[in-house]
Amino acid sequence: MAHEFHLPDVGEGLVDAVIVSWQVDLGEAVGLDQPLVEVETDKAVIDMPSPFAGVLLYRGGEDGETIEVGSLLAVIGEPGERWEPAAAASVAEEPAAPVVGSLPEAGAAVSRGPQALPMVRKLAEELGVDLSGVQGTGPQGRITERDVRAAVSARPTVRAPMSGLRRRIAENLARSWREIPHVTTYGHADSDNLAAERSRLGKPPVEALLIARLVPVLVRFPAFNSAVEGDEIVERRFHDIGFAVDTPDGLVVAVVRDAGDLPVEEVAREVRRLAEGARERTLGVDELRGQTFTVSNIGAVGGGLGTPIIPYGTSAILSVGRAGPRPVVRNDRLEIVRQFPLSLSYDHRIIDGAEGRRFMAEVIAALEG
Repeated sequence: MAHEFHLPDVGEGLVDAVIVSWQVDLGEAVGLDQPLVEVETDKAVIDMPSPFAGVLLYRGGEDGETIEVGSLLAVIGEPGERWEPAAAASVAEEPAAPVVGSLPEAGAAVSRGPQALPMVRKLAEELGVDLSGVQGTGPQGRITERDVRAAVSARPTVRAPMSGLRRRIAENLARSWREIPHVTTYGHADSDNLAAERSRLGKPPVEALLIARLVPVLVRFPAFNSAVEGDEIVERRFHDIGFAVDTPDGLVVAVVRDAGDLPVEEVAREVRRLAEGARERTLGVDELRGQTFTVSNIGAVGGGLGTPIIPYGTSAILSVGRAGPRPVVRNDRLEIVRQFPLSLSYDHRIIDGAEGRRFMAEVIAALEG
């Protein structure tokens, strides 16, 4: 008996995923929980195990194609069994349009018009591509998403859809900016003591030292570790600290769980592991969501002051710029000292301006201590 496997939602609000590579060929046997296909979501690359044992009868897309959540991903049946895609209403929106999954019988008439899955037709419509002029490279000459994009890239100017990661970044930032009343306050902190500690510890990631020094301040100022949910303020008594990672595919926030319970050396190891995994897209979804506070080391890319956007579901984010010499007046004398520029954005529904300045003063004291 043939079993249909539809793409599940493996993350919060997942809409679609890109097929990276199939681990099993059509007609090949696959075991229960054996790796079936590798897909890329907006946050991570995930191995999808087979929920059934049998033979792969149908694949819902080829490498590089995007498939929507709930769409038919694979069909697994018995050896020698035939499965007709026309019998599954979820496979195609156009009953007359042929799709991959069955081989034409000898002497069967060739279908009229370009062959493409509904999602590929939709992409072609969005990009203004006439499928009748596209040569399909998929099975039986089917036009793939890659073929459509290749047709677009051949033009003098190109309109390309956002990647899944970039689209999710845009959605989350737009939602945060739309719903959260942002206030940003600024400050500077002397960097000498933190730099000396970093040298003493063997130069761990700056983010690890920032996290270790910020958690005690968050304990004293719980509003900055909170979130608004409806008409309630949710105060978290744990500290899952997110830190921004600059990856080739866009900005990703990885999360150090229970950072306040870890010594700085362990925080450093975790930051290294998460940063490497974020760049290689090997982290799990749970390692990329659910932070209670975020720190962004924009100094790593030469940044200074800015206006960081609060990640949705939190109340604050601290941006730390590159340390550099700065003129400072102390005891009526002008001194040149090395300082970090700090930018703190916070949710004005929870935190008033005075509280924001008090928190910033404590952050400066913690970084300088």
